[in-house]
Amino acid sequence: MRVPGGQEFAFVHRRSLEEIHMTDHKSPVIELYDTTLRDGMQGPGMSLSVEEKIRVAHALDSLGFHFIEGGFPSSNPKEIEFFEALSGESFENVVVAAFGMTRRRDVTAADDEALQVLVESFAPVSTIVGKTWSLHLEKVTKVSPDENLAMIAESVAFLRGEGKRVIYDAEHFFDGFRDDPKYALECVAAAADGGAESVVLCDTNGASLPSQIAAATASVVEALGDRVRVGMHTHDDAGVGVANSLAGVEAGATHVQGTVNGYGERTGNANLITILPNLQLKMGYECVPPESLKQLTETAHLIDEICNMQPDSSAPYVGLDAFAHKGGMHVAGMLSDASTFEHIDPALVGNDRNILISELSGRGTVQVRAADAGIEMDSEKAAKVVDRVKELESLGYHFEAADASFDLLIRKETGAYKPLFKLESWRTIAEKLEDGKVQTEATIKIWVNGERFVRTAEGNGPVNALDKALRDAIGETYSHLKDIDLVNFKVRILNETKGTGAVTRVLLDASDGHKTWGAIGVSENIIEASWEALVDALEFGMQPGSETARPGEQLISESTSGEKGSS
Repeated sequence: MRVPGGQEFAFVHRRSLEEIHMTDHKSPVIELYDTTLRDGMQGPGMSLSVEEKIRVAHALDSLGFHFIEGGFPSSNPKEIEFFEALSGESFENVVVAAFGMTRRRDVTAADDEALQVLVESFAPVSTIVGKTWSLHLEKVTKVSPDENLAMIAESVAFLRGEGKRVIYDAEHFFDGFRDDPKYALECVAAAADGGAESVVLCDTNGASLPSQIAAATASVVEALGDRVRVGMHTHDDAGVGVANSLAGVEAGATHVQGTVNGYGERTGNANLITILPNLQLKMGYECVPPESLKQLTETAHLIDEICNMQPDSSAPYVGLDAFAHKGGMHVAGMLSDASTFEHIDPALVGNDRNILISELSGRGTVQVRAADAGIEMDSEKAAKVVDRVKELESLGYHFEAADASFDLLIRKETGAYKPLFKLESWRTIAEKLEDGKVQTEATIKIWVNGERFVRTAEGNGPVNALDKALRDAIGETYSHLKDIDLVNFKVRILNETKGTGAVTRVLLDASDGHKTWGAIGVSENIIEASWEALVDALEFGMQPGSETARPGEQLISESTSGEKGSS
């Protein structure tokens, strides 16, 4: 991003990924194992079709993850169909793992039907889960400690004998370690003895804190680290899922499991989208190629979209507001050195800086936003815009979510604003009929290039009717309007104590299929507030120099002189 005068934001003391890898200690590659398609699907409202799961798998492969866990290969018809489809896919980076459990009690591993399903699966890796905590041996599996150890070792050995790579997930490991550390270590040692390539320590209830994770993991690394990889699988019930995973890595773990965006039951799993840049940018571990890391934000948002989840705007690294700056002092500091208020260059993870506008903004903030819009603005004009923002926000405007309205405000203050039309009047009529139906009609009278247009349209509400009438009137003059759709509409009452006489704020989002922008309107009349936001949304998309406007399609300065008649 450039600032007025052509100066670029500087990142003075931060190092590139290449510098980290060349100068820091040589660290082992940390394996990233994604369980979104199994553990993540246990989260509330999570359900994907087979086709959607395939899309997720390819997105994770493109990002450079090492394993994706497909789930239980035969738990239900959809999982069977998914594994059949997955077997025909080609991946560059990820290895597919099928999930299962240790053999049942009183059954040999060779005779266990669930283990046989793993053998028959195309997946080269079998991940099996077994018990560690005596509470579960007594209450759930109802087996003796010795029998549990045999179930672990024999199940792993059987799968290894059938040519499978085996990852062993030690369920409730940290609870078991606090209860009986000797037996917890015996459980993971049994998996190592059976031939597992990794033993994964699971904080299944999310009950542990980083210091507890670190101590227990260090014990396992000391005992088994020369024989197997030690892995982490943590949950976020205590709000430290990511921190626990990193603590485990610092203690010697080289395999980390989690889900995209922290999906999972209860409060979710450890978020691999946060863990990955922490490992690579903060701790200097080799995880994925630097170019792949630049896909992090795009991948996180894509999978949110596939899962029909709203992206978390405050998510670390990839959220819309992860690199948002609002205070004038913050922006001023960044003008001299971006590292004063940013912990990394957002481009490293494919994100962007977001300069927010509010009553807290200073002139520098306004000048940066003006420069982004291709408008030159001196300090005096910027000060006037700041004063105007403060005045409008005192009336209920909120420009953080209304970038289009703020862009137009800058243009108005600098003389770069050109309206779509000149309004003469508009009117809406809503009529409820005896049969319960509601009919809404809007009439607008406007001037475009000296010509008067009168249009009437019906809609499912007053805003929809006004939008239709306006587009009908000016659509031929501005053909690009047909590409602009209204994609979101929010209404908020600002002073509830006044009841139906309260001031209303309307936020409206529009998109041309490539870019989305927000506009705002504020009024005691909800239709007037909606009209204001509607016009701002359409005008922004048509401004000369706007990324959304078509080349050569210019707005026209309006006048009521030279009337050519009405339509």
